[in-house]
Amino acid sequence: MKADPIAKVRLAKLSAVDVDRWHARLARNGSGDGSIRNQHQVLRAAVTQAVRWGWVMTNVVAVAQLGKRKQVPRGALGEDEVRRVLAASEELAVALEVEPAAPIALRLAAITGARRSELAALRWVDLDGDRLTIDSSVAIIRHGTPEERKIPTLRDDPTKTANRRTVTLDATTAEALQRLKRHQHNLGPWILNVGDRPVNPERIGAWWRRARDRAGVDGRWRLHDLRHWSATMSISRGHDIRTVANRLGHANPAMTLRVYAHAVESADRPVAAMLGNILDEAEPTDAPILAIIEPAGPAT
Repeated sequence: MKADPIAKVRLAKLSAVDVDRWHARLARNGSGDGSIRNQHQVLRAAVTQAVRWGWVMTNVVAVAQLGKRKQVPRGALGEDEVRRVLAASEELAVALEVEPAAPIALRLAAITGARRSELAALRWVDLDGDRLTIDSSVAIIRHGTPEERKIPTLRDDPTKTANRRTVTLDATTAEALQRLKRHQHNLGPWILNVGDRPVNPERIGAWWRRARDRAGVDGRWRLHDLRHWSATMSISRGHDIRTVANRLGHANPAMTLRVYAHAVESADRPVAAMLGNILDEAEPTDAPILAIIEPAGPAT
């Protein structure tokens, strides 16, 4: 919010139009509905306090238009769509249209389910072979500081799901990280860097949009939907909720169940089929005979 033009508007002159335009800028820059709503609530609470103190007469934030929630199904990105986006990011990197770190950033988002601020804060010391430690209390501030707004800076404080989690990487991702490390030489401690600085999280979002558009994937899908895809695929393929919750950084598996209930439901059918197959594979002599007994007809 500090880096947006709305921060320069004097409180007494703030209007609902200013707030509406702020919402529009956030959406254009890739912020999701949830993020926009959260920032809106912060500003609304601040202006509410200003009303209590008598600094302004009305809370213009409360009357600003906040768009309806988009009912986009969680994890609805298809497997083929994700593969196409990742392939497109490789093509863009080869053509030098995006940084070399772009393809691995998107692959890490899909494999680990990490948020973009967590991805931007990853350091080489966090990688140990095929094990990657993600600390959700460490993230990169996308807009930097008031003095250097375009330069991302490190934030190291607890978040709503503050914890350290270690996730296992697949062989392809682990090898790609080693290639990237050799390519970067001694450019600094950051895995996803631009020069000797950590990448701005918004830039990761821009990499996603470039690759998504090149792949011809629907523009409604955001970078954050790779996180949903990772969770949905894991649960629907039968992996336990606790493991998935750990990979996502959810402190409580109940949160994972609540958010990804649709994936749990889709995983229920294979369970039924598996149990039925176990029963059907029994020896004929041991298997119980299941029959529908028709009502007896009238005696003749």
